Amino acid sequence: MDAILQVWFPGTEGGNGIADILFGKVNPSGRVTMSFPHNVGQLPVYYNHYKTGRPLDTSTHTGRFVSKYLDSPNDPLYPFGYGLSYSDITYEDLTLDKKRMHQDEEINVSVTVKNNSELKAKEVVQLYIQDIAGSVVRPVKELKSFKKVELEGNSSKNVDFKISINDLKFYTKDMNYEAELGTFNVFVGPNSRDVLQDEFELI
Repeated sequence: MDAILQVWFPGTEGGNGIADILFGKVNPSGRVTMSFPHNVGQLPVYYNHYKTGRPLDTSTHTGRFVSKYLDSPNDPLYPFGYGLSYSDITYEDLTLDKKRMHQDEEINVSVTVKNNSELKAKEVVQLYIQDIAGSVVRPVKELKSFKKVELEGNSSKNVDFKISINDLKFYTKDMNYEAELGTFNVFVGPNSRDVLQDEFELI
């Protein structure tokens, strides 16, 4: 099939809304709020899982001794934040205005979002952050912000985010809610999987 509609509890006007999407009166812009597994044996599966000491893609250990399933892929069938539309949207030129950040500063993140189709579209641009190392294990990425932007046909728009110290805080091993110095990855994209990546250092 070309697409799946996920329409939990659409309400009394749900049928009309679904018909408008199927017949092209509306260009859909929704995103799933969970990760969808390939099969039940893959559960639990979620985008912000903790890092393992032996990740599948980057570990130097042999294939037998890495974190993986024997008969299923590690990644979900549809990642958190995923969603299709009738437009062709691409992301380019992820930039950070600085690569080193003090605790009283902010980092400005910018990305160019392009609509390569004739149709007007609404795109949910998502910003994720990964703390490379912490005093306690940290997730592989965390959603920190998103913006829903409207794009005319065959147009592009620069989308900006700000990263502050509050976006980097977590409960440390001493149960203090604070940010620890170190390197952070920044991801921007249409979902938690298909992202552009850059990094900065908190000093």
